[in-house]
Amino acid sequence: MYLTKEEERTLSGEDGETLQKAIEILVALGDIYGADRLIPIKSAQIAGVSYKTIGDAGLEWISDLEGKVKVPSILNPAGMDLVRWNEMGITPKFSQKQQKIIAAYEKLGVTPKCTCTPYYLDNFTLGYGDHVAWSESSAISYANSVLGARTNREGGPSALSAALIGKTANFGYHLEEKRKPSVSVTVECNLSGSDYAALGYLIGGDVGSRVPLFFLQNEPEGDELKALGAAMAASGAVALYHVDGVTPDARKMTFGKPDENIIIEEKQIRGVYDRMPDEAKRGADVDMVALGCPHCSADELAHIARLLDKKRVGKDVWVCTSREVAEHYPQFVDKIERSGALVVCDTCMVVSPASENYKLMMVNSGKALAYVPGMCKVPARFGSIEDCIKEALKGSGDTDGNGN
Repeated sequence: MYLTKEEERTLSGEDGETLQKAIEILVALGDIYGADRLIPIKSAQIAGVSYKTIGDAGLEWISDLEGKVKVPSILNPAGMDLVRWNEMGITPKFSQKQQKIIAAYEKLGVTPKCTCTPYYLDNFTLGYGDHVAWSESSAISYANSVLGARTNREGGPSALSAALIGKTANFGYHLEEKRKPSVSVTVECNLSGSDYAALGYLIGGDVGSRVPLFFLQNEPEGDELKALGAAMAASGAVALYHVDGVTPDARKMTFGKPDENIIIEEKQIRGVYDRMPDEAKRGADVDMVALGCPHCSADELAHIARLLDKKRVGKDVWVCTSREVAEHYPQFVDKIERSGALVVCDTCMVVSPASENYKLMMVNSGKALAYVPGMCKVPARFGSIEDCIKEALKGSGDTDGNGN
C-alpha cells in the first residue's frame, strides 16, 4: 500500500505513539483488504462509548490515548442520558464511569454528541460520494445507502484511528465497483411506516453482508429507509443497500438485476408483528415501551407528540433522540413529556443498562427487536408507533393511540 512521506513519518513514530498505533491499524486493514492507499475523510462517528459495552478496559485504553482528531468527529450513543441519567434509573457509579469515557474522548477533540443519527446534526451533513469513517451499524447503512456517501463498516478503534489520522484505507464500499448489488429482493405487497423495519428484520439474515437491491411497490421516505437499513444491519450485517429508482446509487450507477432474487410476501411481514416471545405467551405484560432506535427524527418526534397529546401513559415510555434534535424541537418534547413519557437523549434502549430493569419491552424498531433480547436480556415485541402508543396507554384510562 502506498504511503506518503508524511504518512511514513507517522508510521515510524515521529508523530507520537498514539498516531503511530492509529495509522498501524489503518495500514493493517488496508493490507488485509487490498487497499492501494489512504484517502481523506470528511468526518468520523465512533462506537465504543457506553460503559455497559466497553467497561473498565475500554475506559483505560481511551484514557491513555493522546493527540487530537483531524476531522469533525462525534460519538455513538452512551449508556445513559448524560443529563437526566438518574431519571432512567442509572446508578451514580455507572454515571461516573460513563462521564469519564465521554471526557476521555473529548480530550482527543471528539465532540461529545452521542447519537446513532449523526446525519441529523448541524454541520455534519454528507454529500454524494463523500468519504467518511462511521462505525454505528445503522448510521453506516444510512450514509452509504440513503445519502450515497462512502464508508465501510468500521469498528470503534478503526473509526477513532481514522479520526486521528484524518484518513481511512481505500477499500470496500469506498470503491464504486464494490457497491454493486449481489442479490435482489422483490416485495410483493404494499409497505408503510414500521413495515420497513419488519422487512429489514426479516431479510437481514438471508442477505448477510451482501448488497441487496430492493424492488418495492411503494416509494419509501427517509425515516422508512432509516428503519429498513437499521434492521438489516442488526439482523444481518448489511452496510449498503439500494432501492430501485429511489436511492442515489440506484439512480446514478448502472448495474443489472442480480441472478439471485428473494421474494417477500405480505404474510411474512405480518409474521414479524405477530411473533410473541415466550414471556408474552405466558401472559406477561409489556412494562416498557421504547421508541427511537435509531434516534427519532423531528418528524417522528412530531408524530409521537400528536399521538400522546392530552393523554397519559400507563407504563414507562422512552422516546430516544439526539440532544440536538430534542433542543431544536422543544414543543414536541414538552408535549410528549406531559403524557408521562420520557424523552431520552444521548442513549437508547440497546446500550443502556437501565433496560435490564424491565421484563417485556415493546419496540417499533427492527434493530431493537434484534438486539434487545441478547444485549439487554429482555424479551421484545414488535409493533408500529401507533401499536406502541396504544400499549403505553394501557392502565392509564386512555386507550386511543390514534391521537383522537
